[in-house]
Amino acid sequence: MCWSATADLAAGAVISAAGVVCLVRVRRARDLPVAALPLLLGAHQLVEAAVWGTGGGCSPAATAWAVIALPLLAVWVPAGVLLAAAPGARRRLWGPMAAGLATAAVLSYCLALRPVTAEIRGHTIGYGVNVPWMPLVLTGYLFATLGSLLLGGDRRLRTLGVVLAAGALACSALWRLEFASTWCAFAAVASLLVWGWVRRPDTAPPVA
Repeated sequence: MCWSATADLAAGAVISAAGVVCLVRVRRARDLPVAALPLLLGAHQLVEAAVWGTGGGCSPAATAWAVIALPLLAVWVPAGVLLAAAPGARRRLWGPMAAGLATAAVLSYCLALRPVTAEIRGHTIGYGVNVPWMPLVLTGYLFATLGSLLLGGDRRLRTLGVVLAAGALACSALWRLEFASTWCAFAAVASLLVWGWVRRPDTAPPVA
């Protein structure tokens, strides 16, 4: 698959529309953050279309892309899974939540003080953010995002976590310098699995 401004626009529009449908169909208020994930990731692809339009370099679009991809998702995903989880599963989700908060704090600090650069490399984009202790931060990020999905106890969200973990391995192997961009694009498409999660049968009464 090749990425471009047109591809990001098309994917972002479709995934965002699916996200709106997920939000309309959600039945419990505590499911809203997870249900909104396709909308957030679809909007993220639309932001990347704007990055293509800048031709790379430092730009508000590149900074906005990094803010969503890095600190926001590091907190959004574990918090959403924690809220939606059954009471018996929540204790094991505090670990990913704590990792997400710590990782987001480091990433937010770096983004506040250092510029984000984008470099167009053929059909991909490489983003440059000067983050200290990068292996440790990346481990915390993946534990927060993937770990919460895998540990949440919901079969459909666990499937999403497995798909995203496989995508992370593939993107890391194929696009090492463009990992952030390609994995986020993969995550946006995979987030359509949330549609099935929203439509799952639920015997619990809806919560306003």
